Amino acid sequence: MKDRSKFRTDQISNENGVELYRSMFRIRRFEETVLNEFSSGHFYGTTHTYLGQEANAVGVLSNIESGDIVVSNHRSHGHFLAYGGDMRELFAELMGKPSGVCGGRGGSQHLHWNNFYSNGVLGGTAPIATGMALAESFKDSNSITISFLGDGALGEGILYESFNMASLWNAPILFVLENNRIAQTTPIELNLAGNIVDRFSAFDIHSQELDTSDVLLIQSKSHQAISIIRETRKPQAIILNTYRFGPHSKGDDTRPEEALTKLRETRDPLLLQAERLNERKKEQVEKEVNLEVSHAFQQALSEPEPSGFRSD
Repeated sequence: MKDRSKFRTDQISNENGVELYRSMFRIRRFEETVLNEFSSGHFYGTTHTYLGQEANAVGVLSNIESGDIVVSNHRSHGHFLAYGGDMRELFAELMGKPSGVCGGRGGSQHLHWNNFYSNGVLGGTAPIATGMALAESFKDSNSITISFLGDGALGEGILYESFNMASLWNAPILFVLENNRIAQTTPIELNLAGNIVDRFSAFDIHSQELDTSDVLLIQSKSHQAISIIRETRKPQAIILNTYRFGPHSKGDDTRPEEALTKLRETRDPLLLQAERLNERKKEQVEKEVNLEVSHAFQQALSEPEPSGFRSD
């Protein structure tokens, strides 16, 4: 895993801001490439992009240390790249190629690399992550587990069993609830009663709720929560009220285009962070990332298909 010491919130600097922007821009360009190229037939299965939510993954995972575990869901690409995963291998995985992260067998939703795991079963990652956190506790390690969840998972009973066990047994886990306010095509107002904070407090899990696209704020608040978990070995939660700019998967967005345009103008984490950067440095980062993404895609495209593969 890459050294992430430059991202620590007690060392906020110009370099930190540039690298945070680079990480978010890498995710943005990767996901845009996937959406743009999906109709070409290069990718298999389905995909759920992370467009608009980049600050969440980058802000939270910039605080992790070697040995920490990350458990993601169906919208996993941004988490994987922020964790330090290889872009070319992720492209190849989506193409079903042996050079992919999991040999082309996991596809978009089911990834495993180092201590990163993702699974497409809605809510099903919570007990997995809780069990992993408990295992680290039993081993007396200092590692913690980060569990990314979507608001759609709040309708799954296994989630609350996991919260109960995590709290009762003191699991060193941070639940990151990314509330993008829409479950496929259903607005959260039509499918969720009560409020999300109460769902954690019912199990005596302290939570922070943020309504922001600011990667620095997310980085700072998640650093606080992670520090508490390392010290107390008890669960914490962060609720990130966010917005996705892309469709639920490849092309099923029912929201009005004018609403999406407004979101991109007012809630884009890249625009917010770019305002803090020197223009020349920003352009340099974007040029470097564009070349990286293009090279990674073309390299993955040129790599061998599985043996016995027939394109017809």
